[in-house]
Amino acid sequence: MSKHELTTASWRKSTRSQQNGACVEIAQARSVVAIRDSKSPDGPVLIHGLDDWRAFVHGLKTGTLD
Repeated sequence: MSKHELTTASWRKSTRSQQNGACVEIAQARSVVAIRDSKSPDGPVLIHGLDDWRAFVHGLKTGTLD
């Protein structure tokens, strides 16, 4: 994912997020998911493959990460 793609990506956060800015945002481009801190949109970004992201979300939903 290029810097241009990160800049122009459609970043989303949970509708359950508070308005204090302490949120995680995600964006999907091609076959990866980018994750960043909403307080620092120009800061570091984690990049993960879609399979890893899906496994992570599945683990959250099923409680296997508790």
